[in-house]
Amino acid sequence: MLHIINVAKAFKKTNGERVIAISNINLEVQRNEFVCIVGPSGCGKTTTLRLLAGLDVPTKGDILIDGKLINGPSPERCIVFQEYTLFPWRSILDNVTFALEIKKSPKGERIKKAIEYLELVGLKDYAQAYPYELSGGMQQRVAIIRALAAGPKVLLMDEPFGALDARVREFLQTELIRIWVREQKTVVFVTHSINEAVFLADRVVVMKTRPGRIHDIISIDLPRPRDKANNVFKDYYVRIHGMLKDDQDFSR
Repeated sequence: MLHIINVAKAFKKTNGERVIAISNINLEVQRNEFVCIVGPSGCGKTTTLRLLAGLDVPTKGDILIDGKLINGPSPERCIVFQEYTLFPWRSILDNVTFALEIKKSPKGERIKKAIEYLELVGLKDYAQAYPYELSGGMQQRVAIIRALAAGPKVLLMDEPFGALDARVREFLQTELIRIWVREQKTVVFVTHSINEAVFLADRVVVMKTRPGRIHDIISIDLPRPRDKANNVFKDYYVRIHGMLKDDQDFSR
């Protein structure tokens, strides 16, 4: 479904120096697959995600979705960020209906769909609340269903649980898998956490730095729900950690 072909991205610093963020990235993502990209700070994880979203353009190479070139943002590719990005002046219900308003869906239809998604994540009773009245974990649940309500082909996630405490993060990992199984979406998920990647992914793309590149792609052959105490789970963790231990700044 997604096809990244020989992609590189370079930036210029204010002093004119050219920095290669990623180089020679080749990756295919199948329909309804859950792929995690893991690696140290500065390896180009977020750069790759922004290119998939159409928020940046490659310096070299092409990115295709269903055989068509990605050349800008599109509702078929929605992104969830680490920062809480709900509109503070809109109720939770109105946040979820936002993308449907842009698509000019009838009011009754978009409210019905929004309520359905809020019920899916256990937040129906907060439909008329405002973001400041919700915890960080609750806000991220709303951000995820706001993206899903738009009906994207691909859900892109940039460390969406990175700012949350460990307990809430583990809860939302489980919630995300539950939603993904129901919605059958293609997901590309960026994380620093090897543990999170092994828990979530069908395949883990391991990236390394200087310049950012794909070091290896690991298929996770474990049934869901996954037990993090399982010895095979731990073996995957150790294997990926071993690939990354020489890279600096891999702190989580």
